[in-house]
Amino acid sequence: MRLILMGPPGAGKGTQAARIADRYGVPPISTGDIFRENVAAGTPLGTLADRYMRAGEYVPDDVTDAMVSDRLAQPDCRPGFLLDGYPRTLQQVKQLDAMLTDLDVRLDGVLVLTAGADELVQRLLDRARAQGRADDTEPVIRRRQAVYLQETAPLTAEYAARGVLAEVDGTGRVDHVTDRIHTAISRLRRR
Repeated sequence: MRLILMGPPGAGKGTQAARIADRYGVPPISTGDIFRENVAAGTPLGTLADRYMRAGEYVPDDVTDAMVSDRLAQPDCRPGFLLDGYPRTLQQVKQLDAMLTDLDVRLDGVLVLTAGADELVQRLLDRARAQGRADDTEPVIRRRQAVYLQETAPLTAEYAARGVLAEVDGTGRVDHVTDRIHTAISRLRRR
């Protein structure tokens, strides 16, 4: 199973990615987690990523593409993977297509979690308070939402045209969202 999990910041991708990866036995690959690990470790990549993340911007494609390419080439990704937070731009879609061609594998599906903007902002503010995440202030959250709509949302049209897109309502109880995701994955597998 080779999946992409998309959705605006706060849609529940991290929570659902862990559940999907566990159920299907594939590694979850979250660019956000990798960036945060590098920030915490003070690596050159982390310093660069931190500057962009604090401003609510995406980390440049060349940095992200190289990191994802290296990760997908690891042995644990041979049976499958779940990408969370990548691709985010049409250029990254092209890069991912090239990576998958090089690995001689194909994408099985793209899941998009949806939720209303105000709910997403509130979720992220609540998470910021609970986890002490300095990068989740309301202006930065709203900027991330705008960047998502501008740069990432067009990817849904690309993947819909390929017949691999499934939209999933990301609101409500976590278990209910998980059930909706598994139903969507079942439909993708039957295509």
